[in-house]
Amino acid sequence: MTTSTRPLHLAAELAPGSGRADPGPDTAARAVALARLAEAAALDFLTHDDSFAGPGLDALAVLARVAPETRSVGLVPTVTTTHTEPFHVQAAVATLDWVSRGRAGWRIAVSPTGAEARLLGRRPAPPAAELWQEAGEVAEVSRKLWDSWEDDAEIRDVATGRFVDRRKLHHVNFQGATFSVKGPSIVPRPPQGNPVTVVDATRPAARDTAAHHADVALIRATSAEEAAALRAELRRGARAHGRDPGQLRVLLSLTVDLDAYEGGPGALAELIAGWHGGGAVDGFHLVPAVPERDLERFAAGTVPRLRDRGLFRTAYEGTTLRDHLGLARPLSQYATTGAGA
Repeated sequence: MTTSTRPLHLAAELAPGSGRADPGPDTAARAVALARLAEAAALDFLTHDDSFAGPGLDALAVLARVAPETRSVGLVPTVTTTHTEPFHVQAAVATLDWVSRGRAGWRIAVSPTGAEARLLGRRPAPPAAELWQEAGEVAEVSRKLWDSWEDDAEIRDVATGRFVDRRKLHHVNFQGATFSVKGPSIVPRPPQGNPVTVVDATRPAARDTAAHHADVALIRATSAEEAAALRAELRRGARAHGRDPGQLRVLLSLTVDLDAYEGGPGALAELIAGWHGGGAVDGFHLVPAVPERDLERFAAGTVPRLRDRGLFRTAYEGTTLRDHLGLARPLSQYATTGAGA
């Protein structure tokens, strides 16, 4: 396989399977410690699993606690778009972007089971295809709401008592299949313009949503050839939706046990270098079997080997998650529409 000059992107999961087991009373403190470890290794971002399917702390709240304890690493909580209000979801993610000074993302998830539906009591669980269509609409309206404040909408003029230029606030007037939103948002435009959208595209039902809306798509594959085919499929889908496929990052989500993984951190570095160098993926999202053990071994053993090959950064070169991923900050879609709402 040929050597690639494309940047390598690395991310890790902080709480694998947190929705299926009691994570204990110290989850937030553990998350801070693990996030500092990942930041010292200059990883692009961290995800935090979450689900209505079992007990566990709220991922968005945990990463809001992590934000002031870190400076650079991206923070990406799992946020379900089923049985939740899109307006509230986008406001929470925008707030995390402000709290972290431009390091937030969100991993869109759906809640497909009847048990999850009964927890909320709002409606039965629709089929997976409908849930992912709805998730795409939530992603779309979230971007509209993040853009509903132009970047310079805030005036904060004490002398005149004016906080905001109303001409630069915009109604979104969005009508989806299961919800409608008028807007504007109650949160000013986030530092990144739009926080980074991550979609797990492992299941076929999620792939069109990922191709249409994701900045980062997560996949699983058993071979480099399978991963390359999935990446190509997602990039074709992005182009079909009128997007620049070069603005979509495809990361392989890989469960690792560096206590029993054959060859340990060195073998993992070989695998990452080979798959990335051959163009199969843009990077890797590591799901550690035991976060405290495996993330430390990954940071201390695998990352230095990748740096020795010139494949991974030695320090952060930007300040936002979009900077780390090489993604442009989007312009507000309403910025050139003249007077607002």
